[in-house]
Amino acid sequence: MIIAGIDIGNATTETAVARFNNQEKPEFLSSGIYDTSGMKGTRQNIHGIFASLKIALDKAHLTVDDIDLIRINEAAPVIGDVAMETITETIITESTMIGHNPSTPGGLGIGVGVTVEIRDVHNVEKGSSIIVIIPREVDFEDSSRIINNTVKNGIFVNGAIVQRDDGVLINNRLDKKIPIVDEVSLIEKVPLNMRAAIEVAAPGSVVEQLSNPYGIATVFDLTSDETKLVVPVSRALIGNRSAVIIKTPAGDVKERKIPAGKIIIQGATKKAEINVDDGAERIMEAIRSVAPVEDIKGEPGTNAGGMLEKVRQVMSNLTEQLPATIKIQDLLAVDTFVPQVVKGGMAEEFSMENAVGIAAMVKADKLQMNMIAEELEKELGIKVEVGGVEANMAVRGALTTPGSNKPLAIIDMGAGSTDAAIINRAGEIKSIHLAGAGNMVTMLIGSELGFEDMGISEDIKKYPLAKVESLFHIRHEDGTVQFFDKPLDPQTFARVVILTPNRMVPIPGNYSLDRIRTVRREAKTKVFVVNAIRSLERVSPTGNVRDIEFVTLVGGSALDFEIPQLVTDALSKYSIVAGRANIRAIEGPRNAVATGLVLAYGVGD
Repeated sequence: MIIAGIDIGNATTETAVARFNNQEKPEFLSSGIYDTSGMKGTRQNIHGIFASLKIALDKAHLTVDDIDLIRINEAAPVIGDVAMETITETIITESTMIGHNPSTPGGLGIGVGVTVEIRDVHNVEKGSSIIVIIPREVDFEDSSRIINNTVKNGIFVNGAIVQRDDGVLINNRLDKKIPIVDEVSLIEKVPLNMRAAIEVAAPGSVVEQLSNPYGIATVFDLTSDETKLVVPVSRALIGNRSAVIIKTPAGDVKERKIPAGKIIIQGATKKAEINVDDGAERIMEAIRSVAPVEDIKGEPGTNAGGMLEKVRQVMSNLTEQLPATIKIQDLLAVDTFVPQVVKGGMAEEFSMENAVGIAAMVKADKLQMNMIAEELEKELGIKVEVGGVEANMAVRGALTTPGSNKPLAIIDMGAGSTDAAIINRAGEIKSIHLAGAGNMVTMLIGSELGFEDMGISEDIKKYPLAKVESLFHIRHEDGTVQFFDKPLDPQTFARVVILTPNRMVPIPGNYSLDRIRTVRREAKTKVFVVNAIRSLERVSPTGNVRDIEFVTLVGGSALDFEIPQLVTDALSKYSIVAGRANIRAIEGPRNAVATGLVLAYGVGD
């Protein structure tokens, strides 16, 4: 019997193929690795699964017809995302907005028109498009009657902004349904005779047009430069069921601040609220205080709220589930700095601004993974089953490292998440899955150095640096000098370069080698060292890291030229022996989960 274990990761999909003879210890035949197609845990993964499996089968001189069973990992429900939230508030000019998510908006859809106080509609010209402003003094019966009469008189009433919580009551009495946002307490602040757009989504859904900068640009006929200015507005409205944006003339609204906002953490027995501007350490303390976490939300109308709801919305689109059913089960916050352009500067001057980097991890319905298994089974005509929890499989694979034995803990350092698991002498496994890994390191490097090209940031993360001091020699970051017989590319002269396997890549900007190296190492420490310690705390039988003796590092990030050393050094302070795994004595730290999926066959997950 031939079995293939396939591990779908955030960055790569890995395969292990083995032959079972009379249920004895399996004979491993080959392995394969290919880039994961699509976001981990979605149907798009199937292309990457095929490619990885084919590579492994070609190495073993086998075909798909030779495979009796495929086992895939149970990691599909978990998806990570990252975002930067500046602690200094975002300033928006020449617009005002209402995006407070009232509990009783009325109607549905989007409406555009000029803002008019409802008692002044008799002054509006026939054929005009308007948004009516309804203060507290006008009740729902009068409001609905005035709107119906106005529509009959040939004026297009395309939406309403209401001070009371009368949205549903008004909507029920209208001949022509319109989107209505109510509970706007400071309605006197809403500017009149200004072009406005209002959007209300169906229950369980969120606004789409006004949370998209190009959607706002379409409504207000904005230029590309004006569209840039509304990005913070659209971002803050992500995740809201209703929203209003009003375009005001230059100078009318001096500034409108969107705060970084609060994060609300709901645990199994406790709840905590923390301001993003309190910093990463306080956020992580709050998460530890309520563990285990059931869901994490952001304050509506803020940067944090927009970021966390975007994570939920992305997952919703991929899995066809309602955003409300998707839970964020972990979050990693990291203090950092980001360059911000100085408003009013003469030559694109910028200042370094405090920021918090956030990685969130979403747990969705496990049924999604079963759907992938069913589709694979249909395509290949081979039985496909979902194996055990990813970290549990990684432990089984890690035990094939020469010199390892139970009890053993593993840290699986991937691209989107950091897993940890521990197996005791009796073979019992305890595991945890946490947000934050290689992708977050790339984001922190790019944000702090001001690079929009994530490819450059990824290369800085993966490879060492050097300074080209002449056309014939470079100085490595450890201080050693290397000479060359042939002249180097003139474009690299006097530049800091990334030493990729294929060529030297000059880094844009004027950062020194030491500065870039410091940013890179600090990003890796903030993510991997912090996650290594907090994951081991969660799987330790006593909750104390010091009670763990041996740890092996697995996963793609364990191949990094400095992450294992940083983690090993940090864990040595707890008297823990840690090092990079060597799966089956040939794979290095890769293929642990795929190998574990094969080994777990017939013995339980």
